[in-house]
Amino acid sequence: MTDVTRVTASVPALAQHRAAVAAIEGAYAAIPAGSPVRLAKKTSNLFRFRDDNSGAGLDVSAFGHVLQVSRHDRTAIVGGMTTYEDLVAATLPYGLMPMVVPQLKTITLGGAVSGLGIESTSLRSGLPHESVLSMEILTGDGRVVTAAPDNEHADLYAGFPNSYGTLGYSLSLTIELEPVRPFVHLRHFRFSDPQECMQAIAEAAADGSYEGHRADFIDGTAFSPGELYLTVGAFSDVAPWRSDYTRERIYYQSVRGPREDFLTIGDYLWRWDTDWFWCSRPFGVQQPVIRRLWPRRYRRSDVYRKLVAMYRRNTLAPKLDAWRGRPASEAVIQDVEIPLERSAEFLDFFTSRVGMSPVWMCPLRLRGERTWPLYPMKTGQVYVNFGFWGTVDLPPGESDGFFNRQVEDIVTELGGHKGLYSTSFYSREEFWKLYNGAEYTKLKDAYDPQGRLADLYEKCVRGL
Repeated sequence: MTDVTRVTASVPALAQHRAAVAAIEGAYAAIPAGSPVRLAKKTSNLFRFRDDNSGAGLDVSAFGHVLQVSRHDRTAIVGGMTTYEDLVAATLPYGLMPMVVPQLKTITLGGAVSGLGIESTSLRSGLPHESVLSMEILTGDGRVVTAAPDNEHADLYAGFPNSYGTLGYSLSLTIELEPVRPFVHLRHFRFSDPQECMQAIAEAAADGSYEGHRADFIDGTAFSPGELYLTVGAFSDVAPWRSDYTRERIYYQSVRGPREDFLTIGDYLWRWDTDWFWCSRPFGVQQPVIRRLWPRRYRRSDVYRKLVAMYRRNTLAPKLDAWRGRPASEAVIQDVEIPLERSAEFLDFFTSRVGMSPVWMCPLRLRGERTWPLYPMKTGQVYVNFGFWGTVDLPPGESDGFFNRQVEDIVTELGGHKGLYSTSFYSREEFWKLYNGAEYTKLKDAYDPQGRLADLYEKCVRGL
C-alpha cells in the first residue's frame, strides 16, 4: 500500500474524528459549572480505586482509533484513548512501532503521555511523550487546542506529561514511529551484586550494547540482592527458535535460564502482559493445572485488574482475613525512578525494609535536551525505574502508609521521583516541591482557570 493510498483511506476517519471533537466540545460545555468531570472509560491502569463515580462521564469512545499511519514519514495520528494493543496492531504491518510501548495492552496513548509510560526502549528513546510531535487537547476551560513544541501552546505541550488529565484530555496525538525487525534476540545476564548490575547498565548506556549484544531493548528482574538479571534484546531478522509465553511457560521465570531466547516482535512487546509481570500469582494462574484450564484470552492484565477491583469492592474479604487471624497488609504498588549512581542503595533499602520480590528494573534517560517541568529529570542522567506491585504484612500497630511513606522518603533522599498512578502520602508542601507547583499553577491558571478539573495534588494524593 502506498503512502498516498493510506492518506486517502484515512480521510473518512479524520472526518469522523473532527465530528467527534465537535461533539465532545458540546458535551463538555453542557456540564454545569461546578460539577465534577470524569471520563467514561472502560479500562484503567491506575491504582487509585474510587468507589464514588459521581460526576459527568464524558464519552470518549470515539477517540480510541488509529487515524493514520505513514510509513514514509514514520508517523501516526492516533486518538488519545487508543490502547497500545490497537496502536501496535495498526503499525506492525508496516514494519513500524511506537518509540516506547508500555508493558500492558490496555494502557492508552493519551494515558501514557499524561501519566508517563516506560519500557525497555527507554534507555535509548526516553518516555512516550518525547516522541509526540503535537497533541490536540480538550482543555479544562473547554477549548480544543493544538499543543506543539514550537507554537503558542508550547507551555501546555511541555507541561502535559505527568498532568494526569488535570489540565485537559488528549483527543489526538501525532507521534513518531521507528522501524522494527521480525524478531527480538534476547540474552539474560545474571549478577550476584546490585552494584555490578548497575555498572552493567552504565556500560550499556555508554556503548549501546553489552558484551557485544546490541541493546535495542534492556530491562531487568531482581529476585534478591544475590540474584539479578539484565535482559538485553536486539532486533533480528532470523530466529532459530521462537518461544511462546502465552501458554504453559511464564516469561519472568524464563529469565533465569536458558541465557538466550527469541521472540517475535509482537510477543516481545506483550511479554509482560500475559501474567501482569508476576502479579497473576495470587489468582493461581501460574499453577500448572489452573493455567491449563484458564482460557488464554483471559490471561491479560486488564482481566487481573478487574479481579482486584472486585476484591476491593467486596468488604467481606478483609473481615474474613481478620477472622482467620491473618495480619493486616498494605498494598505497595509503585514505580520509582532513581539516578543510576544511587540505584544499588535503593535496592538495599527495598530488600531490607519492604522485602517484596521480584522487582522490575528498567533503565531510562531523556531522549534529548528538552526537559518536562512537571516531572523534573536531568538531561544526560541515566535513571533506573524500579517497579514493585504487591502487598506486605504490616507490623503490629502500624497502619496503611507505613511502607509507602518509607519508599517516598528514600526516593526523595536519593534524588529520584515516583510515578503518580498509585497511592501517595505526600503533604501538599512536599508534593508541590517535588512536582514543580509553581509551573503547574501557571498552567492551571492558563488552561483551567475555573478549576473544573481536579488539581494534580487533589487527584493523585487525595484521590478526588
